[in-house]
Amino acid sequence: MPPAIREGDRILGYLPALKFRDLGDPGFCRDHQLQFPYVAGGMANGIASTALVEAMAKAGMLGFFGAAGLDLDTVETAIDHLEARIPNLPYGFNFIHSPNEPGHESAVTSLYLRRKIHLVEAAAFLKLTLPIVRYRVHGITQDSTGRITTPNRIIAKVSRVEVATQFFAPPPGEMLDELVRTREITAEQALLAARIPMAQEVTAEADSAGHTDNRPLVALLPTLSCLRHRLQAKYGYAQSLRVGAGGGLSTPASLAAAFAMGAAYVVTGSINQACVEAGTSDTVRQMLCQAEQADTAMAPAADMFEMGVKVQVLKRGTMFPMRAAKLFDLYRAHPGLEAIPAAERTVLEKQFFPGGLDHAWQSTRQYFLKRDPRQVERAERDAKHKMALVFRSYLGLSSRWANAGEPSRVLDYQVWCGPAMGAFNEWVRGTLWEKPENRRAAAIAQNLLYGAARQLRIQALHFQGVQCPDDLVHCPPLDPANLQSVFTNHE
Repeated sequence: MPPAIREGDRILGYLPALKFRDLGDPGFCRDHQLQFPYVAGGMANGIASTALVEAMAKAGMLGFFGAAGLDLDTVETAIDHLEARIPNLPYGFNFIHSPNEPGHESAVTSLYLRRKIHLVEAAAFLKLTLPIVRYRVHGITQDSTGRITTPNRIIAKVSRVEVATQFFAPPPGEMLDELVRTREITAEQALLAARIPMAQEVTAEADSAGHTDNRPLVALLPTLSCLRHRLQAKYGYAQSLRVGAGGGLSTPASLAAAFAMGAAYVVTGSINQACVEAGTSDTVRQMLCQAEQADTAMAPAADMFEMGVKVQVLKRGTMFPMRAAKLFDLYRAHPGLEAIPAAERTVLEKQFFPGGLDHAWQSTRQYFLKRDPRQVERAERDAKHKMALVFRSYLGLSSRWANAGEPSRVLDYQVWCGPAMGAFNEWVRGTLWEKPENRRAAAIAQNLLYGAARQLRIQALHFQGVQCPDDLVHCPPLDPANLQSVFTNHE
């Protein structure tokens, strides 16, 4: 019998218990061996570090290592580290779409298959590619009961219905045919693959840090939930499709809203970057802890620069958004570096490339000779592509300068950040969590889950006509001792 709220002998309402693991879809926690439906997304360049992934795993949650933008050796080192530190706990790796470097995307697939990474977070995909399909269907089998088993799982972050549709659909037939032709899978495996979704779980990525279409979650999540129902009925999967929520989630109210709208799980990003486990600098952590909701801007993305794709970044304390926009304007206006007017070239070599544009090209050339030599071959034939590679080098280095805390390039820091950061800072203002040195990802996640559950229970009373006092409705974050007590005693 649920506890009753009474006034004398009169029952005002019922308030049943709410377990944290029941906030989302219990099947999500069961399938991924989690205690809580909470995911730390894989912020690129190792910002979602091995320390962050480990902390989440030990707290019963899921973390993705931020492999995007890193070379294969660095990613493999991270695999070694996590295999040694948390061999029996759940975790995953980011898998980012790389339209300008298809060879690298294929190499990442080969690495993950060779090292038996069985869960990836697919991010920034505009359409399915052969490498991500190859990853999904590798090793697919059918047991004696007819049940299809897929060793490799994908959680896809999307903000467009057309992309979500591709991930909720079976792998494209022409790609399966190509994998059969190259002997990556057998014809029998291709038939099995046609009966599974590319991704059982799709995250509705709303107004987030990094790659984003700035969609409002209250519109995007219901839209993808309807799509899930429609495609589940269309394909008749044995597995139940699920939709999670990400982007803008950083307070108890925002998590409660996502779960109330039916999110199977929640994904956080910006707030994790401000935590001590994040693979960034103390300078960036301090900048993020001072951010307010309006302190973000959209800027050209390094990985999809030529396509005009943008990422959301911090604008407070850095000139990066304005400088990145200037590079894109120059790219659109001129056929190559040599065509840039002398005055503009002087500005570039003073503010962006202190060693000069020629030196910038040589450094860029050396980088791509190791990562993808075809880019250099093309650049030496195509002056505009050469310009794009040089400008992309600035965009790529700006994130690394931020992560390393390079003091001479503070104004060039690229810090991926969404408005969730400002909301979180307001929520923790005046508490110990206000300071960056106190922010630990797992403790913040626990506070958010506790606060979300509390808010949902208060709303349950509100819907029964029970008015709660303001001091009960307001849910400030708990200090570590009280937080530990809540999670130790919670069943």
